[in-house]
Amino acid sequence: MTFELSLSLVDEILTAMENQNEDFAVDAEQNVLVQRDDFDDERFYKIPDWSSADGFSMRESFVKNLHSPVAKEELQQTLHSGRGVFRNFRDVLKNFPEVEKCWHIHKYRTMYAVVAAWYNQLCEIWGLEKLDSIPSSDEYLVRNDFSFKDYSLEDKENILFNISAVQWISEEMPDFPNNVFFKVWKTNFEKEEKIGQFGQVCYSLSDEFAGCLTASLCLENQEEVVFVNSLFVPENFRGLGIGTELISLSVSKFKQENRKWLFMPDFIIPDFLTPLLERMGFKKIISGYILNLN
Repeated sequence: MTFELSLSLVDEILTAMENQNEDFAVDAEQNVLVQRDDFDDERFYKIPDWSSADGFSMRESFVKNLHSPVAKEELQQTLHSGRGVFRNFRDVLKNFPEVEKCWHIHKYRTMYAVVAAWYNQLCEIWGLEKLDSIPSSDEYLVRNDFSFKDYSLEDKENILFNISAVQWISEEMPDFPNNVFFKVWKTNFEKEEKIGQFGQVCYSLSDEFAGCLTASLCLENQEEVVFVNSLFVPENFRGLGIGTELISLSVSKFKQENRKWLFMPDFIIPDFLTPLLERMGFKKIISGYILNLN
């Protein structure tokens, strides 16, 4: 006897999997989830096993791949805090709403993969077509929880204020060399501002600055080459796909404007962005990355 794995049934199964005290099964005849201890009847299919160890591993993998440093440090501490790990994990996430949204997506995708594998095994037995993999939700998240707009002069102070707090070299270095690097960058930024800058800026729904990509033409008479002057996402908003979206939006716009090349210097590129740049077609050169926009 077969059953259809509807979205509503998936949600019920995911909730039941975290219940460590009861056993649940899908009643194939009624296409509903029921609490049941006996699974001998062929109409009942026991849902996938999910232990507290699985839940802990899921949280570990989320924190391991999280690029938001502040949230990552606090969540790592909760994973090694002893008793009440899951509750403490949930409490920490409440302090980082955007990271919490990413967590729910990660949790859903991880547990859905377990359900999909279980259901696909049944489909193989039934001789039915298997499920497709779950679609990515990252793009949906960033476009629904943040606003992106063209850079304008009114965004300048937000950019300068946020980038002034960046540790340009290392936390182990004194403030003096870090301040020098910021002044060098700021001088170049303001010089390009006079010539004319453009790009994309991101804000949260509460109007908090969440990132920017600004650029200018390399030479006044060379309109084919775009030079990126800043690519920045504040610490609390990292790991949410904002940097990816800023680059994607900018590349699309530069192509529409018939630009030919996009250059990003090394000193503005965070290490975690280099794999993304390579996937998007950027080529490494001595002093940065370049993309052919043709």
